[in-house]
Amino acid sequence: MMFSKKIIASALAGWALNLGACVGSPGPVGNIAVPQPSRPVALPAYLGTWYEYGRYEAPFQTGCEGVTAEYSLRETSGNAKIRVVNSCYKNGLDGEFDQSTGKAKVVAGSQGAKLKVSFFGPFYGDYWVLDRGDPDASGQYPWSIVGEPSGRYLWMLTREARPSPELKARLEERVRELGYDWSLVRLTQQPGP
Repeated sequence: MMFSKKIIASALAGWALNLGACVGSPGPVGNIAVPQPSRPVALPAYLGTWYEYGRYEAPFQTGCEGVTAEYSLRETSGNAKIRVVNSCYKNGLDGEFDQSTGKAKVVAGSQGAKLKVSFFGPFYGDYWVLDRGDPDASGQYPWSIVGEPSGRYLWMLTREARPSPELKARLEERVRELGYDWSLVRLTQQPGP
C-alpha cells in the first residue's frame, strides 16, 4: 500500500504531539548557551551506580526521590552498548519504587562525552557529560554534571548518596560556571543518616 509523504508526515507529527502530551512539557530553559563537554569520558570510569544529587525537574521524574542510575555494558551484535537502569521512589523515600531500563550508545567523535540514550524504542535523546571529576582510587569518576543542547535538562550525579559539603559546593559552583540557573535546581532526597 502506498502512502503519500504528506500523510506520513502528518501522522508522525500527530504521534509526536501525543507522545509529548503523555510525558508532559519540558521545564523552562535554564541555560540558553549550553557549552560543549569540557573533558573526555572513559567509559569504564563512568560505568556503575550514580546517585542523583540534584536536577532540573523533568516531567518524567516529577516527585522522584532516592534517584539512582546504573550504567553497565551489554553486548549486542558484537558491538558494546550501554544498559541504563534509572530508579526512584515516587513522591518521597517511602513511596512506590519505579524503575526504567533503557539503552545508550556513545556518539562517534565525542571522546566519550556525548551519548544517545533511549527509553522509548528507536527514539534517542542527547546526554552530554558536561564535566566530571578526576578518577578516584577505584578508577571511577566521583561526580558528573549532565545536560543536553536545549538547556532544559540538568543532572548532578555523585558516587555517594550523600556527598560531602565540599563536593556539594563544588557542584553548585561548576553548574553556575557552565551557565545554568541554580534557582531551577531541585535537590534530590537520598536515604541515609
